[in-house]
Amino acid sequence: QVQLVESGGGSVQAGESLRLSCATSPYTYFTTSCWGWFRQVPGKEREKVAAIYIAGGNTYYHDSVKGRFSISRDNAKNTVALQMNSLKPEDTAMYYCAADRASVGDRCLRGDSAEYMYWGQGTQVTVSS
Repeated sequence: QVQLVESGGGSVQAGESLRLSCATSPYTYFTTSCWGWFRQVPGKEREKVAAIYIAGGNTYYHDSVKGRFSISRDNAKNTVALQMNSLKPEDTAMYYCAADRASVGDRCLRGDSAEYMYWGQGTQVTVSS
């Protein structure tokens, strides 16, 4: 059973930062190469924010977060993090961590939510102006 547990969400003012973490077991962490962060607001489709394909050392960012968000792995803590800087009210959403063992390369980086098998429960991010 693969479990992904997000943490780090909260309420901040515009311009501030948050760091989201996605924790999992050591086995899942070291056997899974495709990781992503998605966000969703009520009434809208889930949107990919960032992704990292470990085997290729590549990352992807949605245009709206380029230069502000950064996805990374922490081998010591078995976590995948999303550092979010210069937050804007339009970043307000439920944020989800996702992972998949089969997606490779561009499928991992640019694929939508259907490419990801495993999901966390989500953590809320609220940015006020």
